[in-house]
Parts: sequence; C-alpha cells; structure tokens
Amino acid sequence: MSQNQDSSVSHRSFAWRVFHFLGTMELAITLLITLAVASVIGTVLQQNQPYPDYLIKFGPYWFEVFEKLGLYDVYSAIWFLAILALLVISTSVCVFRHAPSMFKDMFNLRTNVQLKSLRSMHHRSEWEVPQAQSQTVESLQSTLSSNGYRTRITDKNGSFLVSAMRGGMNRLGYILTHVAIIVICVGGLFDSNLPLKLAEWQGRIHVETRNLPLPQIPKESRLPVGPQAFRGSVSIPEGRAASVAYLAMRDGYLVQNLPFTIEVKEFRIEHYPTGQPKSFESDLVIHDPDLKKPLEATIAVNHPLIYKGYAIYQASFGDGGSELTLKAWPLFSEKGEPVSLQTKVFDTQQMLWGDKEMQLEITDFRPFNINPDPTEDNPQNVRNFGPSVGFKLRQPTGEALEYQNYMNPVERDGRYFYLSGVRSSPADEFAYLYIPADDNDGLEGFYHFLKQLHDKNAVKNAAEEMKQATLASLQTTDDDVLAQSLQKTLETLVEMFNRGGFREVSDFIEKTLPESERDALAPAYLAMLREMLGRIYFSGLDLQQGETVEQSQILFLQDAIDAIGTLPRYGSPVFLQLTDYHQIQSTGLQIAHAPGKSIVYLGCAFLIAGVFLLFYLPQRRFWAWVTEKEGKSQIYLAGMTNRNPREFDSYFEDIKAKLQSESRNSD
Repeated sequence: MSQNQDSSVSHRSFAWRVFHFLGTMELAITLLITLAVASVIGTVLQQNQPYPDYLIKFGPYWFEVFEKLGLYDVYSAIWFLAILALLVISTSVCVFRHAPSMFKDMFNLRTNVQLKSLRSMHHRSEWEVPQAQSQTVESLQSTLSSNGYRTRITDKNGSFLVSAMRGGMNRLGYILTHVAIIVICVGGLFDSNLPLKLAEWQGRIHVETRNLPLPQIPKESRLPVGPQAFRGSVSIPEGRAASVAYLAMRDGYLVQNLPFTIEVKEFRIEHYPTGQPKSFESDLVIHDPDLKKPLEATIAVNHPLIYKGYAIYQASFGDGGSELTLKAWPLFSEKGEPVSLQTKVFDTQQMLWGDKEMQLEITDFRPFNINPDPTEDNPQNVRNFGPSVGFKLRQPTGEALEYQNYMNPVERDGRYFYLSGVRSSPADEFAYLYIPADDNDGLEGFYHFLKQLHDKNAVKNAAEEMKQATLASLQTTDDDVLAQSLQKTLETLVEMFNRGGFREVSDFIEKTLPESERDALAPAYLAMLREMLGRIYFSGLDLQQGETVEQSQILFLQDAIDAIGTLPRYGSPVFLQLTDYHQIQSTGLQIAHAPGKSIVYLGCAFLIAGVFLLFYLPQRRFWAWVTEKEGKSQIYLAGMTNRNPREFDSYFEDIKAKLQSESRNSD
C-alpha cells in the first residue's frame, strides 16, 4: 500500500514538472528563436523550386543534406510544424497557469496591504492635515476617483486604507498577446500541408514525378475539392481554360482540383521602350455552376481575384504555344537544300536530316531579348536583340543539346551575324555560333560558300588551280609525283576542315609531321588550307576579270571560315532560322486557398490589442493610509507601477501634490 502511494506521488511529481516546464518562458523563447531562424532560412532560400535547380546550385552533397533537413520547403517540414505545435502547447500551458491570477489582478485593489509595506515602498510620502479622519478619507477618495482610479475604503482597526488602481486592463494585454500566439500558430498549422504528409505516409496519395499530360495523371496524384489549404500554380494560354492547379511537392507535383473553371479571355503586357516588361494583366472568366452567369474580372500584379475563399494571383507569363515558321539550313550536306517547317512551342517532332535522326523539341519563344549591348563597355547599357526561339535536339540515346537562335542578325564589330547559342546543360552558359549575314542580311551567302566546300568538284578545281600555280612558282611542272601529292594534300585539308574544323587539321599535322619539322611546316599547311578556302569562296562569286575584291568580301570570308571551323562542335546537322511567328501568350496564375487566414487575422487583432494594452496602458496603484491623531489626520501615501518607473516618478509627485492640496483645502 505504501509503495503504491509513493509511486503515485512520484508519477504525479514527474508529470507536474513536465507541465511546469512546458509553461516556462525559457522554453517559449527558445521555440520562438528557432522559428525565427527557420523563417530567415525560408526567406533567403527560395522555396518549392524544382529539385534540379537546387542540385545545380548546391551540388550533390549539400543538396542531399538540405533535402533531408527539409530546407526546400521549410514551412511544411515536419520539424517546423512540430516546433509550431510545441509552441502552441507551451503558450497554452502558460496561459492556463497564469490567466486566473491575471484576471484576479485586474480587479484586485489589494486592500490587505499593511502600513509597514507602504512605508517600505520606493514611491512614498506622508503629511498631516488639520481635518477629521472621515473628511480626509472622503477627500482622498474623491481626488483619486476624479483622476480615473477605481477606489475602495478599508477599515484597518481605527485607521482607514484608501486603495486605488488604474489600468487594470494591462493584465488583459498579457493574456491577449499569449492567446494571439496560440491563435496565429493554430492558423499556421491549419494552413500547413500536414494533412498531405499524413495522407502520403498512409499511401493515399502519391507525388507524381513524371511529366505527364493532365488526363494521364493517376488518381493517387489528384486532390479533391475540399477545405484543405494549398498554394499552387497553373499556366493557361489565351482562349483556354483550366480547373486544376499544380502543387509543387519536393521533386514532383500533385494536382489540386478546383470547384470552378478559370478561362483566360485575354492577356495583355506593356513594355518599356527597351522592351523590358512594364506591367501585365489577365482578363479572366470564372465558370461555376453556382453562378447564374460567368464572373468576369481582370487581375494584375498585387490585384488578385478572391472567389469562394480562393485567391487568384497574376504571378507570371510565358508562351502559350506560339506558332513558328522555321527554315532548316543543312550544315554538312552538299546536296541538301533549306526547307521550311511549321511547328509550335512545346511541340515534339521526329526529324531526319541526312543520315541523322533526331527529336526536335521546341521549348520556348521570346519576342524580346533584353541583353547587355556587346558594342559598349558598360554592362548597364542594354538593348533589345529581337525574337528568339529555344529548342532541344535529342539523340536516340536520350542526350540533348539546348539551343537559342535569334531571328534577326546582331551587330558585332560593325558586321552582322546570326546568333545561335548552344549548351549541354542548364548549368552551363551558352556558347555562341556567329554566322555572318550576307549583303542582303540573309544566310544565302554563307550557305552558298558552305555548299561549295562540300562540293567535291569545286574543291578539286580549286586544288587543281592552286597546284598549278604552286608548281609554276617552283618551276617543277613536270614532277607528276609532286603534283599528285600536292593535289591530294589540298583536297584532304579541305575535307578534314569540313569534318572537324581547324582542330582536326591541327591534330593531323601533329600526328603526321615529325616533331623536328612540325614548327616549320605546320604554318605552311595552315596557309595552304586558308588559300584553298579563299579560292573556293571567290570562285563562287563569279568575279569578272580585273574586278577587285572588296574589303567587305574579305571580312565575310574570314567570318565564314571562323563559323565553319566551329560547326563540328555545334552538335546540330542544321541551322534552324526563325523566319515568322504568331505569338500566343500564356498567363501564369497562382491560386491559394487558406482557410486558416481568418484565424491568423484574428490572432493578429489579438496581438495588436494586447501590445497596445501592455505598452500604452500601464497599471498604476496608490494607497493612502489615514490615521487620526489629536484631531488631525496623518496620511501615508505610497504608489507603484508595472511600467516606466522613471516616468512614474514625476507622475507620483503630481498625484501627491493634488492629494495634499485637496486634503488641506477640504472643509
């Protein structure tokens, strides 16, 4: 019996210690600081971005570390929600423990105070007046009441105590601020994705990681219409509609069904003179069976549409499947001719160019490209480089190169070039191919020269002419062996240049020539190659006898040779030129449903009221002890406050002066 009783007392003692620990200020402050640090992380580190972006930014090791810590979605991480829930419990225990005494203190005038306590207070005074005790007590009570104090007179065995208090609602401020923390945290928990995590643990939902069309997304990755909170996004082209939103979840997404359909009637965007976006807005039509007629509204940045508790924000814009006309210029075939093809942004086509089969994926179209002006040293000077198309060429093995081709030629060093950027990974910068534009700002001149280089007859004729000129200068026209060797060498140099550019020619020289002769003969080989390229180019210009070569033609030849020399690293059998387009824009909407928002607003109202009561309504108390001595009244005055004691110094003197004046002047 005794052991059971001791065990019960010990168990109750441990539970009581835990209960008191949960209500300590130290625990609450620790939790608040932890939440503050986590919120800083969530603000600095952009949340809910695609995982490949984080992998590129942090690398494999730190990506795994941050992913396990839940830093990519801090506000929905289990540890963050656990801290939030613990803060609610801690604050609730604190309110439960202290609220009764706070309420009691709001109305308690502390009439049980003794004279000894009053005389030991910091703010105290005493004086004597020649009035009767009862008259003095009434005068003191009246003066304190006229200054906004609640008063009470207590008989203290022949003496009387006048207790006064003002600002009792200050204690309510303490309660409201603590309740506000509870309410705000509860609202935050209500709007968290904790129910989604629980459903995922139970296997009721599955985060989809594949890029699937909407009809093919499985049921396990779809969320029904309900009271749950979410924040998702959807991109809707002009003239199209959607009734779902996509929720980013780690390395995948979920599809949230909406109780209505959003149709984008029109999307508008304004630009600055430089071409940079100035403002954009969307005309939306809400189709809902609960509406007698569709709801039409225009949304813009910071001007959302609120409907049925769903907030629809104008978040971004993009391409909605613009119709493009491309012209494919073959780069490695002397028989191919440029062809036009019709496509759309986000379309995928299987293409056969020569003997190469590749998949063309149109990824983007931009009517404006605002970039630093390369002709100026100041990077702040930007200009519009015009429309561009982004696409990928994917090999049958799955490897892909990403391209960005500009529609209009771009000026560089006083000459104009067609630009094509290429990279193998989003983490890399674009490396650009510069194809010189001809006198008509077209690609025909470059393509004609390229075809000549792949024309065996043109190469053979140029080699024959150069061979004869070389042998004549050496006066060895009868040496057939030298003539054949020189002819073959010249044709081989052009063939290697077409196949691998200057790099392959340099590798050939390094492997063929002895090291002792390499430095002396390598420049000769390169000089022969450049002369061959020049002869082939000028042979295609049909120059009349005696006609001089212009400087612009020489510069074009140099630029064309440089461009052709980099084609083996370009990775594409064709150059895709954007020739025409019909832009179809898409509006990016962010849709948020936050049923806990009203709870958070209520908590904020509590917090504002509580802070106001705490800081601007201090609790002040006065006690006046009145004793009668030889027909006179002896007054002992004391006062205290719970805020701003220095300010209370002068306030105490003012009240004391009023009490002294009234008590001495009373009849």
